[in-house]
Amino acid sequence: MTKRFRQLFYHLFPSPFAIAIIISVMVFFLALIFTQRPENAVSAYPIKILEYWQTGFWELLAFTMQMALILILGHTLALTPIFNKLIGQLTKFCNTTAQAALIVSLFTILLSFFNWGLCLVFGAIFARKVAERSQQLGKPLNYPLIGAAGYAGMMCWHGGFSASAPLTVSGKDHFLINQIGRIGIDETILSNMNLVTWFCLVILIPLSLYLLGKMVKDKPFNLKADDSVVESDSVVGAEKFDHYKLPAIGLGVIICFIAIRQAFNTPSDAGLGFIDLNYVNFLLFGLGLTFHGTFAKFLKAVQTAVGGSTGIIIQFPLYAGIMGIMKYSGLGAEISYAFVAISNQTTLPIFTFLSAGLVNIFVPSGGGQWVVQGPIVTEAAQTLGVSIPKTVMALSYGDQLTNMLQPFWALPLLGITQLKAKDILPYSGFILLIGSVIFITNLLIF
Repeated sequence: MTKRFRQLFYHLFPSPFAIAIIISVMVFFLALIFTQRPENAVSAYPIKILEYWQTGFWELLAFTMQMALILILGHTLALTPIFNKLIGQLTKFCNTTAQAALIVSLFTILLSFFNWGLCLVFGAIFARKVAERSQQLGKPLNYPLIGAAGYAGMMCWHGGFSASAPLTVSGKDHFLINQIGRIGIDETILSNMNLVTWFCLVILIPLSLYLLGKMVKDKPFNLKADDSVVESDSVVGAEKFDHYKLPAIGLGVIICFIAIRQAFNTPSDAGLGFIDLNYVNFLLFGLGLTFHGTFAKFLKAVQTAVGGSTGIIIQFPLYAGIMGIMKYSGLGAEISYAFVAISNQTTLPIFTFLSAGLVNIFVPSGGGQWVVQGPIVTEAAQTLGVSIPKTVMALSYGDQLTNMLQPFWALPLLGITQLKAKDILPYSGFILLIGSVIFITNLLIF
């Protein structure tokens, strides 16, 4: 990354909130130009599009709360002494920017294969702990590159066991069951193409970031330390209950037991599909209570972590509104149809991949994107004689690719690391280029 390019990027790149507003306006005009007013609509079409935006605005409230909790509870767990010790052992090997970029990205990508929520929280916390250690030792570090390394797993998760589209089509009653039937994960997640693709990602991305870390310059940064989690000496009466260990540890152990029991009671053919956002949050809640040891310490850590969730709480409704326009106006479908129209048997997976990457900028939700694009790309695949499982994975690869440009999913990481989107995006853009080569090459070979 040249110094001139970074300076230009810093001057031109707005805040994530401003980006959400800009994308909202862009999608409004694209819908106005490329989609048509419903015949039964009473309002003028610009007003109707605003109604789509308003409808969508409230459709991700549950998801917003899930994402806020995964950030808060994950950060809370990071403040426990035991977690500090565990991750501290890994940070001992991160003595230079190149070493840190390799190790952080490697562990983050490995974890992404099992669950994207855990990967996102772990990568953010790992990157922050590396920076804290570097700051304590007085060693220089390129912190934005390490932050991007902690975000790298979000370009790999949709080929793992928490993948939205592959897990959806593996269900017995998914919404396209009559069109494409049930497609098991042995044909998608565990296919030769995906396993080779994932192997390339886990090797080439950390190696590329290591080489990039050798070239970039370290620069000073000022990371504000987390508030220390201490108990007050002035508690009296019933307030002492919050400082007893037995209630907090007891509740935490019960929650962890329920989560573990669910894992063992899940049918073997379901794999790790039981690990969703609710499961991750439930487990983080139990672990946080157990390892903090008292309600007082737990709540103090939660208070420290809450500040980082501001971006999620205020920006997710904006993206939900964007999704509303894309969904109800038919703009998302129009984008898919445009790519399908120029496809043949060889190029359909590539154009599905590219269209998914484009739609993901406006609809940053794997499940939501499959609802919009799934019926179109699978119908095209059947018409052209292209493998349906391969088409599903092509869409999955495209959906995750542009996470490296879309700051939507970076919000939890930014909250924990105290970095800005424009700090990490030059480096996450580099990760995107490496990923593009890997995905397109494997889609052409298999």
